[in-house]
Amino acid sequence: MIWRMRNYTRFQDKIEVSKAISVIKDLTCLVGNSSKASMKNDMLDFNVIKFFGIKTRSGKVLRPFPVRWEFPSSGWVKINIDGTTRGYHGLATCGCIFCGSMREFIGAFSAFLEVQTALVAEFYEVIHVMEEAQKMGLTNVWLECDSALVCAMFTAKTNVPWMLRNR
Repeated sequence: MIWRMRNYTRFQDKIEVSKAISVIKDLTCLVGNSSKASMKNDMLDFNVIKFFGIKTRSGKVLRPFPVRWEFPSSGWVKINIDGTTRGYHGLATCGCIFCGSMREFIGAFSAFLEVQTALVAEFYEVIHVMEEAQKMGLTNVWLECDSALVCAMFTAKTNVPWMLRNR
């Protein structure tokens, strides 16, 4: 439609922006209403769908569950980690914080991991953290990670991808 309006304007010296917008909205509404897809449950999706006049179909509602952070037991050090990427395969970083059983801050670090997937970033982070813990002489370590797949890899409940096995 944009291409047609550009040609119409160029060759017939007429600008009909409102007509182009109307046609785009109508076609988007038609395609959206014939789709079986559902929206994310957020305001941005809702506002876009409402703007185009598409019938709303909510996505699966996730049941929230309470999460509570706990201090480590006596003689233990708790390490909380998280990794992230920009996009599926993008610039990756990771970070962690070390907390002692007396509620003391022991240390923290962050690292740039170059271009990785989110899984690789989380996996490498566990390795980095354990290397740091070893350098610090820590033996009783409680590691918390928000990636169920990475936890499963380190507890031998799933296979580690070949590119990560040697590391």
